[in-house]
Amino acid sequence: MILINEALLNETTERAKQSPRLRMNHNFHERLDDPVNRMLNALEPDTYIRPHRHLDPDKDEIFLLLRGRVAVFLFENDGNISRMQILDPKEGVYGAEIKAGTWHSLLVLESGSVIYEIKEGPFAPLAADHFAPWSPAPEEAEAVRAYMEILTKAISGTL
Repeated sequence: MILINEALLNETTERAKQSPRLRMNHNFHERLDDPVNRMLNALEPDTYIRPHRHLDPDKDEIFLLLRGRVAVFLFENDGNISRMQILDPKEGVYGAEIKAGTWHSLLVLESGSVIYEIKEGPFAPLAADHFAPWSPAPEEAEAVRAYMEILTKAISGTL
């Protein structure tokens, strides 16, 4: 039995805080080619999760927020936000399932946020065409900051 407890969440969060990307996975699947990938994903504010989708092969993705506060965004093909939902276990909103082929991203709203993520395997890095062409690449630091500000304004309704 693998326990998911406070100590594991804290350990993974500390590793995320030390990571240049401000996020860290703790995989439960033993091999990258396992048929189901299961992991903790510790996320800190200011981490940039570029809008993306899972195609070829199509993969649904499930996020269950164990602690913290995270906004999930779904987008139209042109980059317009089609739906936004704040996940917050304290408010009774625990997770989301994202259908394959849907543009999506997360914005971390609280330090110490950890999601349990489940998606079909095998693991394969996202191909370039799986990233939204209307979103900035991670290395475009100024554009990323501006884009994350747009998402933040969308949450507060000031967009």
